[in-house]
Amino acid sequence: MLGVGRWLTLGSTRMSYSALRIVPLFLVIAAAVAVAKPASKPAPDPSPAAPIGFTFDEKANAQMAKKMNIPVYFAVPKTAYADLPPLTKTSDKLIDFKHPDAKSASGDVGLRLVAASRSGLAKRLAQSGLVQTGDLLLSFRTEWGGAGAYPNIQMGISHTGLAYVKDGYVHNIDNPLSNEYLGSRSDLTSEHYSTVDYIHVIRPRGLTDQEKANLVAWASLLASKSGQVYPSQLSFNQDYQAPKYKPGHPLDFVKRLGQIALGQNPPGGPLDLYCSEFAFSLLSLRNCDPAKTADEFKSGWGVPSCIKEPMKPMTATGNVVPGHGRSSYSGLADGPLLVVDAMKLPDDPRNKLLHSVFIENPAGLSKMSVGHRDLAKAMQPKFEPLERYYIGITGKLWQNWRAKLLGAGFNWAGIPENYSPTSYLVNTLLPKNDKYRTMDYVATIVMQ
Repeated sequence: MLGVGRWLTLGSTRMSYSALRIVPLFLVIAAAVAVAKPASKPAPDPSPAAPIGFTFDEKANAQMAKKMNIPVYFAVPKTAYADLPPLTKTSDKLIDFKHPDAKSASGDVGLRLVAASRSGLAKRLAQSGLVQTGDLLLSFRTEWGGAGAYPNIQMGISHTGLAYVKDGYVHNIDNPLSNEYLGSRSDLTSEHYSTVDYIHVIRPRGLTDQEKANLVAWASLLASKSGQVYPSQLSFNQDYQAPKYKPGHPLDFVKRLGQIALGQNPPGGPLDLYCSEFAFSLLSLRNCDPAKTADEFKSGWGVPSCIKEPMKPMTATGNVVPGHGRSSYSGLADGPLLVVDAMKLPDDPRNKLLHSVFIENPAGLSKMSVGHRDLAKAMQPKFEPLERYYIGITGKLWQNWRAKLLGAGFNWAGIPENYSPTSYLVNTLLPKNDKYRTMDYVATIVMQ
């Protein structure tokens, strides 16, 4: 099963780097008790703009269902959703999308959709508060839906970037630190972000204002040095099966990224990180103020105490199903399983839906890039054990035990703990009060 790791963690866009309305209750009550002449009363101050939110509309829902054409396991249950602060009015359309295939199910599965034009997107997202510093930007390929086991397990996610808000605009910082991903302004206008049509926004829980300020500082340092440090000091790791993270070991690679950002020119060859590993590393620096902790990053000082992982890296499979305990953890390959489990379907339709995850669809494969398509075809025969795990772990007690053994086999097969692009979305599928839940799903930006 050693080869299973690659399809669990692979995720760059190409194989060569890129493969209602709320009204305050206390307003206008003065008019009901006034005794003075109306003309003598001063004009009331204008009411502040009411916050806005996502709303459901049957027509819009049908239009989006047709446009995206995604399997239900590419959506998420409501338990994955972030509790959003009040949003400022925006010209973008905010849609509470309910997946048609989940309407008759017990679980509420869908997406928050932000139907937006590309022009002025970075400014609008910052002004509305829909995207905040520290949010993860997951490139979402709807055309992967139903194409085969590999793209389905990835839930259509191909790349991870990180957002930061500066000077009234949302900016992105990605590895590769190349023009393809950053462009000239790193404000979602690069070649990559100008061509991707869907972006999931995932928010780390509990980021403080100081942590956000630190992330802005780190991202700004790297963006300003991108041409100097990439690829000579910071390069791209094309092997998603070789994470720098090692359980029980200090996060030396995060320290090294900090040294590169600070211009300390650490010795040795370039630090190679894949996209989701780069995002993991940046978020690990959230407690470090580069202006105050620079000396702690110098060689020989060990790993600064401010460095802390933002999410528990994942094994191949987790143990959420069937217990759903508060200390359960998710696995890299658990995404579709957890979505289907949340729907609480009867046995037969549940098993039929789980089986569909593993069916190869040549028409769907033809919509993928050549590199990803070749990989999906090569890996398709290797997914049979995972399908047995999916069906068994949601079945009867005796099936659970057999499936647990299968899952343990995946985790004992040498697949390292990892943080694939899909892993951030999978983390949102943990129970809302789970101690390992550190991420929430915010919304999906849909380019119009």
